This record gives sequence, C-alpha cells and structure tokens, in this order.
Amino acid sequence: MKTFHCNRCGNLVFFENVTCERCNAMLGFLPDISQIGAFEGSDDAGWKSLHPDAAGAMFRRCHNYRVEGVCNWMVPAEGMDTLCRACQLTHTIPNLDQPDNRLYWYRLEAAKRRLLYTLLALGLPIDSGEDDPDGPLQFDFLQDTGDHDPVMTGHDNGHITINVAEADDAHRERTRTAMQEPYRTLLGHFRHEVGHYYFSRLVANSRWLEPFRARFGDDRMDYGAAMKHYYEGNLPPDWQDAFISAYATMHPWEDWAETWAHYLHIVDTLDTAVSCGLALRPDGAQEPTLTDQTPVEDSSFRSLMNRWFPLTYALNSLNRSLGVPDSYPFTLSPKVVAKLEFVHRVVEDAATPRP
Repeated sequence: MKTFHCNRCGNLVFFENVTCERCNAMLGFLPDISQIGAFEGSDDAGWKSLHPDAAGAMFRRCHNYRVEGVCNWMVPAEGMDTLCRACQLTHTIPNLDQPDNRLYWYRLEAAKRRLLYTLLALGLPIDSGEDDPDGPLQFDFLQDTGDHDPVMTGHDNGHITINVAEADDAHRERTRTAMQEPYRTLLGHFRHEVGHYYFSRLVANSRWLEPFRARFGDDRMDYGAAMKHYYEGNLPPDWQDAFISAYATMHPWEDWAETWAHYLHIVDTLDTAVSCGLALRPDGAQEPTLTDQTPVEDSSFRSLMNRWFPLTYALNSLNRSLGVPDSYPFTLSPKVVAKLEFVHRVVEDAATPRP
C-alpha cells in the first residue's frame, strides 16, 4: 500500500479515510490512478478532483459511499454507474436488519478494497462481466441462519462467499484458536479465496498447468476425499518442509490458494514498507539489514525474498516489545519459497502494465 496525502493541505491520509483530519476536505479513491485524492464540490454539482494526475476531472461518490457509508471510492461523473468498481463486485450484502451487520459489511468491504488495490497494482485481470468464460468475480457476504447448513467461506466459479461472522473479531479469534491456526484475518480470507479464482483463470487449461502439477501436485485429486482425510487429522510428516500452512496440505488447490495469499501478503507489506521509507541500518554487521527501496512492481523475486526476512524480523521484534503475538508466525522453507516464485512468475506473465 502506498502512502497518500491530501491534495489540498498535504496532510498524511490513509486508504480508508473519507475526510482530511486537518482541512476537512472530502477524500475518495480514484482506481484508475490508484490514489486517494481530495475533492471540492457537492453531491448535487459533482466533485472536482484536486489530485494533479486527475487533471481536474469530475466525479460522483459511489452510492455505497454517499448513502450507505461503507465505501470511499469515486465514479467518473460522465458514466452511468452508480456503484464504483469495487462495489459492483459485491453480489450479496449482509442482512442489514441484523444490528451488527452494517459494521461487519463495512469491514468486509474495507478488506475487499485492500485486496482489489493490490490486484490492480499487480496489473491482474478483474472481470465482473457475465461474459467472462471463467465466471465473473463476485462476492457474497452471507451469514448462518440456523435453518440450514452453516455458510462456508469458499469459492465456486468466480463467486467468493465470505461468512459474515468472519468480520466479528471475537468469533474469528475463537475459530482461529479452535482450528489451531497461527494466523486468521479477514483480508487473509479474501486473498486466499481470490487465489482459487486466479487458479481457474491463469493456471487451469494454460501452459502453467503441468509446471503447477510438478510443483504443487495433481489437482485432479478427489477434493471431497482429500478434505475428509485432512479433517480426520491426517497431516504429512514434516509438512512444514513443503507447505506454508497445515491447511495447504489438504489438496493442491488449497496449497496454491494459501501460497497465493502469502505472496499477496509479502507484496503488499513490502510495498507499504518502501512507501514509508522503512530501512534497517543496524550498527552490527551481522544484524538483518534492509536498504533496498525498489518499488515492488519493479522488483525481481530474489529482491522480494531478500527484503522479506529483515522486514519480518523487525515486525516480530516490535510486536514482542508491545507484548502481542508475532505479526508473521511463519517459516519459509526452500520448497515453499519455490512455490512462491512460481506464483510470482504466473503473476508477472498475466500482468497488464498500469498506465
């Protein structure tokens, strides 16, 4: 994530902000240039962008920004769309008759927009059209009703379902503890599930499929049987040598999705570190050092990996000083690094350069 500033007063602002805390300028995200910008105007007259890269263009606030308060993206004034590019991907919203669901909807949309920011930054295709042969990318935010089987977070032909309960921090932490997971976040769910979408779009039926099978295993393995085997508690011995997580051992599709999500974690966190000018220059020559400030979109895979260990060392050390769990509770084995490199190559091959 890049750093952003108010175009009216220069104040530091953040990706989710809707108002500058210093000058009260209205803020909004411009997906075509991937920037938070300040605006002047009104909903009736239209909003003029003050961002220099927008050249004074006019915009409207997304309906879910103006009316629902769960978005901060802008829509070109000359277009017919009432929803922004992010909100158009939401197929089903939570039941707002439930008292906590508006807050959960906001959290779900905020995590989804962070996902989309990274996908746009990487130049990956995002298609909401019904003519997409792989199925349009759509999100359903559903909750358990007690009248049927529990809602399962998952992916099916472009439709990504997220159980609304995952936006409840207490519920998610209880689930993480019960599942003995080292890490469980709302953004992590989005990154994992969209990995399934991109497997179908970029790997299946492509030249990458056979190299994928050599690296991750045969995706034709019976998924139902593999899931049953996993939930019966069967883990390969020394699974940490080849998998990023225990869940990745279940099936090659899950191994891919877990590795894909991890790659997005790495890219976005390093992008944030570079944008903040974060560097590590310790006095001791043997201490981890981080001085490479190459933008992640221009970085080789080796550059990303060389920077990742020093950064996670610093993150975990800071967390321990605060008395909270490690922000990065993972160890990357050589086989896992090789899988991450495969994801990097697929992303590079699919990327469309940003204007």
